[in-house]
Amino acid sequence: PELSEEPPAEMVKMTKSKTFQAYLPNCHRTYSCIHCRAHLANHDELISKASGFFRDLMNYLLTKMSFQGSQGRAYLFNSVVNVGCGPAEERVLLTGLHAVADIYCENCKTTLGWKYEHAFESSQKYKEGKFIIELAHMIKDNGWE
Repeated sequence: PELSEEPPAEMVKMTKSKTFQAYLPNCHRTYSCIHCRAHLANHDELISKASGFFRDLMNYLLTKMSFQGSQGRAYLFNSVVNVGCGPAEERVLLTGLHAVADIYCENCKTTLGWKYEHAFESSQKYKEGKFIIELAHMIKDNGWE
């Protein structure tokens, strides 16, 4: 009998897994990955968007300081979607020593920025658990005019 190099069709298993994406509501302004258009964040999750006196104070402070990524300006978000997280490592950034983990788009695997896991200086503690996404990797979607 002749040996076949391919297994019979009934023995072949599909091993490619499908990536499921989170979709943010169309009624909100969103930020998406510039490379694949996967949703990344709702505009309401931008840190400068808070309420009342705190909002006004934060907006004033954030206009005086801008977040900087390795490829230019960046935004700080409370939460993101469709983003994976690498291992945390200590880095000295412009604002001091932080434990950060690189974040990437789950859909196209592009590195987008980082997540603040731990801030070593008390004045930087508000960043813990927050996400930096560089503007070079985002586009605005849904209702920006």
